[in-house]
Amino acid sequence: MKRVPTANWSESFHYSFRDCLYPSSLEAVCETVSQASRIKVLGSRHSFNGIVDGDVALSLAEVPIDPVIEADGKHVTVGAHSTYGELALFLHEHGLAIHNLASLPHISIAGAIATATHGSGISNGNLATAISAIEFVTGDGSIVKAKRGDPDFSGMVVHLGALGVVTRVTLDVQPEFQVAQTVYEGLAWDSLLANLDGIMGAAYSVSVFTQWAEKAGAIWLKSTAPSDDLPAMLHGAHRSTEKRHPIIGLDPRNATDQLGEYGRWSDRLPHFKMGFTPSNGEEIQSEFHVPREKGAAAIEALLSIRDKFAHLVQVVEFRTTAADELWLSPQYQRDTLSIHFTWVKDQEAVNVAVGHLEQALSPFDALPHWGKVFTLGNIGARYEKLADFARLRDRMDPQRKFSNPWLEKVVFGAS
Repeated sequence: MKRVPTANWSESFHYSFRDCLYPSSLEAVCETVSQASRIKVLGSRHSFNGIVDGDVALSLAEVPIDPVIEADGKHVTVGAHSTYGELALFLHEHGLAIHNLASLPHISIAGAIATATHGSGISNGNLATAISAIEFVTGDGSIVKAKRGDPDFSGMVVHLGALGVVTRVTLDVQPEFQVAQTVYEGLAWDSLLANLDGIMGAAYSVSVFTQWAEKAGAIWLKSTAPSDDLPAMLHGAHRSTEKRHPIIGLDPRNATDQLGEYGRWSDRLPHFKMGFTPSNGEEIQSEFHVPREKGAAAIEALLSIRDKFAHLVQVVEFRTTAADELWLSPQYQRDTLSIHFTWVKDQEAVNVAVGHLEQALSPFDALPHWGKVFTLGNIGARYEKLADFARLRDRMDPQRKFSNPWLEKVVFGAS
């Protein structure tokens, strides 16, 4: 008997599913969807809200991912339920890479692009920007394919699970590259605020981790530059001579390798190793995206109210993401600074803290990550392409098979 998932990976959000279906082929997916009245697709369960909740779940875990390098050598097509870790291992066999990865390589491609999940780097778009073609099974069981440049393609990639079942995707690839990761500790708040753009642009991918203490925290540089001449100090922070975990004091054994040693892109761009499968984590996550030019002011606003939330923080990460043209991406036509909160597992207290964050960030055009915890409603109204997305949904899912109360309220503004 197939297991019915009851909660997300951290067990901070509990689902309402009474059944979970496990088709083993594309044909079976089409038949399953055509016969369903309502259905929601579950991937790696790394969302922290009701975006995927429903009565009946669909898992593609038994459908082969069948990765294929396209004839031009510049693209790979793979089952959308593949994890980025699985894809990276396949690409390594062909000496190829994608442009970026998120903190964890264990998340599914379809779920990550659905919510505009991202890595970091001022020139790096979110993970959805690598998609050049996409395949859906729609409500009547038919297959819809679209490629970059087609009408509505820019509305299909960050799909929120509202358009159908994403079964296969094609991604841009490039030659495999090497990355060295170096941690700089003891960054002061005044140095961070005065040099935010310089810090975030100091390498291919940069993260700053903070716990809102007296010092701002640590800079994590992920560099592709072919040089071992790393400075001993960076904006007043000193280079660490020991491997670190993003959360100060935790065992770093499962963190990706550091100390300036070059290695494969997929072994350095995430913060955690592929061989390490996260167990249920004692955490809740939130994230807010602000225009990059407002980043320092947004951080300063949060500093002024840190007494209202810092006691609940495990760690907070600052990252940057480049602008794109994807309709429901928080980076739509704007470069962003992303402020990611990993909270202790106390949902009621976190909800109160998030309310304080949202109020403090409201002057800075902040948008929440679609798959994390936030308390604001009708977020969709803040996206200028929402009406176009609604028309796209009308065409692809007129019966609302893939909807749920969360989508109707948060995205489409139902009361």
